[in-house]
Amino acid sequence: MSGEKIPLAGVIGSPIAHSRSPLLHGHWLKTYGLPGHYIPMDVPTAKLQETLRLLPQIGFVGVNITIPHKERVMEIADVVSDRATLIGAANTLTFRENGTIYADNTDGYGFIENLKQNAPEWRAAAGPAVVLGAGGAARAVITALLEAGVPKLYLCNRTRVRAEKLREDFGQRVHVIDWVHAGNLLEEANTVVNTSSLGMVGKPELRVPLDGLRPGTLVTDIVYTPLETRLLRIGREMGCVCVDGLGMLLHQAVPGFERWFGKRPVVDQATRDAVL
Repeated sequence: MSGEKIPLAGVIGSPIAHSRSPLLHGHWLKTYGLPGHYIPMDVPTAKLQETLRLLPQIGFVGVNITIPHKERVMEIADVVSDRATLIGAANTLTFRENGTIYADNTDGYGFIENLKQNAPEWRAAAGPAVVLGAGGAARAVITALLEAGVPKLYLCNRTRVRAEKLREDFGQRVHVIDWVHAGNLLEEANTVVNTSSLGMVGKPELRVPLDGLRPGTLVTDIVYTPLETRLLRIGREMGCVCVDGLGMLLHQAVPGFERWFGKRPVVDQATRDAVL
């Protein structure tokens, strides 16, 4: 082992102290007995480029990228995956041995894997999806849902212009509906997703009327603080199949961990417990 470099990875954002990723990757490193470390790094935008060029020189094999850098890293990376290009943001960087930076986006992958694991009966093609919010997370979720075979996707955002922009990018299957009419769509929805920060600790509640939800509809929230948001609680009370947002965080980390540390980790109860 002597002389071999210990692989380093981490997560870059600003602020970053709240990130659960170090707990997650630390748990996997320990569970599989792998050499390596994963650390949070608070890097301002002005220092992002020089930091990313320096890290591979001091033993880093890759990093996760979070708010506010997910778009900016697309310009810094040498190679960008098709998925990241489509989403317009990257969350996983791999430093290759030839010195190049490879940027990918695993958020959509994490979103779908979370549904597969926690709602195995769910079928994207069974009916329309309603997506609330039109930020960066929405782009990843829409990409994943369309790829999974959703026949029609209704997109609602408080500012309609942002939703229109997404429709331009994603085409005919995406239909923009005014925020005030979001509640009316729930009756015909097979899948309902909140991609906005509404309902998160410290943010306003998601005020969409939920009385149109039907038993059996899949309801999921990408917010995981609290674990059960108002949307998920009411969905549960109305007999919906509810999936919390923590699994998306766990599953989106799998491809990066495998690339950096050479082992594909399993998302299980112990993984959830470690992060909670």
